Amino acid sequence: MENILLEAEKFVVHLLNEKLNNTFVYHNLTHTQLVVAGVKKLSEASGLNDKEKEQLELAAWFHDTGFTKGVETHEKESVKIASDFLKKRNYTNDDTQVILDLILATELNHKPINLLEKLIRDADSSHIGSKNYTGICELLRKEWELTCDKVLTDAEWLDENIKWLTTTHQFYSDIAASKWEERKSKNLAQLLKDQNKLKQANIKLQQKKDQLKFKKSKIELPERGIETMFRVALRNHITLSDIADTKANILLSVNAIIISLVISNLISKLDNPSNGYLILPTAIFALFTVVSIVLSVLATRPNVTSGKFTKEDVANKKVNLLFFGNFHKMKLDEFEWAMSEMMQDRDYLYGSLTKDLYFLGLVLNRKYKLLRITYTVFMVGIVVSVIAFAVAFKYSGLATRATTLL
Repeated sequence: MENILLEAEKFVVHLLNEKLNNTFVYHNLTHTQLVVAGVKKLSEASGLNDKEKEQLELAAWFHDTGFTKGVETHEKESVKIASDFLKKRNYTNDDTQVILDLILATELNHKPINLLEKLIRDADSSHIGSKNYTGICELLRKEWELTCDKVLTDAEWLDENIKWLTTTHQFYSDIAASKWEERKSKNLAQLLKDQNKLKQANIKLQQKKDQLKFKKSKIELPERGIETMFRVALRNHITLSDIADTKANILLSVNAIIISLVISNLISKLDNPSNGYLILPTAIFALFTVVSIVLSVLATRPNVTSGKFTKEDVANKKVNLLFFGNFHKMKLDEFEWAMSEMMQDRDYLYGSLTKDLYFLGLVLNRKYKLLRITYTVFMVGIVVSVIAFAVAFKYSGLATRATTLL
């Protein structure tokens, strides 16, 4: 017995070291030695005879040698390797068959039918009862990546292990259950704990992603910045409008005073034939003053629209609800509904603010154009009127002197 086991160990160690691809980081010599050690423990505790112990240990040594041929049907390849080895050692056919059956019993879906099969199945999964269960399983995960291109996330790997321990795996022999079931339960509890930690970490990570996404959206769409921009721009436009109205009112007041003085002082003197020379300068002065008054009034005269809109206008975002001229004839409930619709639509709201800013600009453009024209007319009128009065007084003096000479 001792010789065949030593030969088997030497043969398998050499085979796995020389022929096994280094991508098999789990199903390698270390795993085989772990299974052999497990078999020995279970054999001693189960009271097997020497022959049964030998058969079980030989099967443990050869059960994964088929991985030197590849992943697929490695149990069958292991059977071939073991059969050739035992045949060369003149091992009896009956004993050989027992060993080969034990190797085939390590197939994942095989249901053990006797104690030896139960023991080798339990020894093959003895790492489940190990304190280093997590580290050993990580080797299997890496092997799947390297040999089967099966890549699992941490969450998927934990799910796979928890499912394996809770629904698939079981210790078939009482002795294995007594030795490793308690540690298996602890390992399962640790997996569940790790799973919960991972879920919590994923929740926190998702929260951070959501926060970053929100901050990014705030950077891309700076709501407060946009609102500040509209507020400042509208305030500036309103201030400029007030300035324009003030300037127009000043011109209007000045020209009203001037025209009052013209009517009260100059026109009353035009009845006298001797003051006929003042008619033309006075007419020019009055004309420019009246034109300045008209232009000042036009600069300050408001334009009011129809003051009504329809639901279709709101739905199509055609009406600017921020300008009173668009709603002053509407009923309160209709206006409240339209404002509610606008406030629920960010694009509509900002669009209305943009339109309000734009049309305020058009109003300012009209006012300042008229003011420029008014100031020009007023300035030209003053200059022309002064020149006209100077010329009139000059010709009047010459006419008076000529009359005296005659």
